[in-house]
Amino acid sequence: MSVIKKELVVIGGGPSGMSAAIEAAKRGVKVLVVDANEKAGGQLFKQIHKFFGSRAHGAGVRGIDIGKKLLKEAEDLHVEVWLNSVAIGLFDNKQIAVETGTDEKNKTVRIVEAEKIVIACGASENVVRFKGWTLPGVMGAGAAQTMVNVNRVLPGKRILMIGSGNVGLIVSYQLMQAGADVVALVEAAPKIGGYAVHAAKIARAGVPIYTRHTVLEARGEGRVKEATICEVDNKWQPVPGSEKTFEVDAIAIAAGLKPLVELAAMGGCKTKFDPILGGWAPIHDRNMESTCRGIYVVGDLTGVEEANTALEEGRLAGVAVAESIGKLAPEEAAKLKSETWERLNGLRSGPHGEARMKAKERQIETFQELTGVSQ
Repeated sequence: MSVIKKELVVIGGGPSGMSAAIEAAKRGVKVLVVDANEKAGGQLFKQIHKFFGSRAHGAGVRGIDIGKKLLKEAEDLHVEVWLNSVAIGLFDNKQIAVETGTDEKNKTVRIVEAEKIVIACGASENVVRFKGWTLPGVMGAGAAQTMVNVNRVLPGKRILMIGSGNVGLIVSYQLMQAGADVVALVEAAPKIGGYAVHAAKIARAGVPIYTRHTVLEARGEGRVKEATICEVDNKWQPVPGSEKTFEVDAIAIAAGLKPLVELAAMGGCKTKFDPILGGWAPIHDRNMESTCRGIYVVGDLTGVEEANTALEEGRLAGVAVAESIGKLAPEEAAKLKSETWERLNGLRSGPHGEARMKAKERQIETFQELTGVSQ
């Protein structure tokens, strides 16, 4: 089997991957993006809501429009993109096995050897296991969001949402915009986990939010027909007599995300467990370079955050790759990286981001301890 050689291969065409590809391509790096989907852009094309924050981070702009802008910029820079392509292997010599195609009979595997690699494969949804959780109609909130915002299909008409983080709150509102009835939102913690502005929108629409509650059981023949929730005590155990039953035809679970660390681990990148970041995540330095030199890790793979932080981490890696290949002067690279870190620190400031900032600092400190390299 012949080996295809590339300067930079980006695995994952979401916000962090595309921004890394663009920043590197701007400096003349030849870039290949490998993405498993029919269209690059990742989570951005599910995000029909307007972004918050500063003008520098797309405040007032919808995620889908940011995604379109990224794809146009990548196209103008002649970034090569392989769609319907999955990286199924990553080896010590920076060779990547990529399976391409949608038809099982016509799928092919190609070997790509990269001078530099950026892994941006994102995160997967956590599940909540309860009696009846395998019934059709029980799904992750991300799956429900994909159905309604990308495929224009309602996952159900009466939906119970589990989890009050920003994903649960935002997807609930988007489901209502599409015509679904969100019968209730259930949160096991004593208070709502996401931004108050999102919670207020669904509360104003009449959706009851049950904190200190969890789902007890889903029932139905062939698919979910009803769900029972109950209150939990201080030890997270069900409180007898507190059960409430709802007629539903879908249950969406927004119980957080965990980094898709398997490919990075396969390539030999050291990982560390941190619950703030969603679990196991690759250790990296301030350039987003992993413990495997020449392999960079960005976005939700390095710890679950928001789209804007993913975009900035991608920019960091793209600049660092261009510098390491010799297509960007160290002085200019240092300036660009300093500006990007300033924006990242701004995004992570405040009560919701401070814990993540400290977790990221711990990752960088661990990198320095393991490698003896400080920056």
